[in-house]
Amino acid sequence: MSFSKIFNSGILIAVVGIVMFSAKAIMVKLAYKYEVSAVHLLLFRMLFAVPFYLIIAFYVKPQNPHKIKKADFLYILLFGFIGYYLASYFDFIGLKFIKAGLERIILFIYPTLVLLISKIFFKTTISKKQVVAILITYLGVVITFWGEVQFENSNVVLGGFFIFLSALSYASYLVGSGWLIPKFGAVAFTAYAMIVSTVCVFIHYLIVDRTSVFVYPYQVYVLGFLMAIVSTLIPSFLVSFAIKKLGANNFSIIGSIGPISTIILAYLVLDEKLTVLQFVGTLIVIVGVGVISYKKK
Repeated sequence: MSFSKIFNSGILIAVVGIVMFSAKAIMVKLAYKYEVSAVHLLLFRMLFAVPFYLIIAFYVKPQNPHKIKKADFLYILLFGFIGYYLASYFDFIGLKFIKAGLERIILFIYPTLVLLISKIFFKTTISKKQVVAILITYLGVVITFWGEVQFENSNVVLGGFFIFLSALSYASYLVGSGWLIPKFGAVAFTAYAMIVSTVCVFIHYLIVDRTSVFVYPYQVYVLGFLMAIVSTLIPSFLVSFAIKKLGANNFSIIGSIGPISTIILAYLVLDEKLTVLQFVGTLIVIVGVGVISYKKK
């Protein structure tokens, strides 16, 4: 197969993976119409996905086992808690109060948070271009968010705060787990982290909400299954494959379709509307994140 064909196939795979990831917010909003709690919905998502990750964890062995220390497994517990449990829980809570399109725009700022966290804790350097890009990104978020507040109630601010916490949790996971992935390999590490997250969700359910999970209409369980498979399991491997084909820099450029695809899906499925001001803010956010993500060879 020629390089151009490999590149093109990588683009198609990347687009499909990104759109499938973006559909998660739509499914959450659809499920909330049946008055399901955030904890129950997250529990359904994780329980449907975890059997596949258990199989993966059993068959896919760590990439460099000789480099793994006992303490590394403790870090997997930490990052599984932060990256896949805490970030998902904040996201599900936030989606109770804001539109799916706005949720994706706020989540999309996580690369800027990665830069800021790395600067604070690891003293990495932030270039002038990156500073400008961060300012552009947050200007776009403010414009988009302001356009939403104009038409909604104060719960939008609360929802936006939870989505920001979700983005912050995910960015912390990326910064902290980056040095572990080469030891375990991306597939094995993801499987381990997802298993830890499932245990965390189950413990949360037992402590906070022990009400029955068998009281919902079948649509809720179907949506939970689709979130687990269509918007979690499958796209996680599609994205990994696309990054391998295209490289991280090329993939980050294609990744900018994430907010746009969510907005389009929200319009088609949920009948969410986007004002001109909000659309301009969205484009500004995409430009800012694009500048941060792009690196010259």
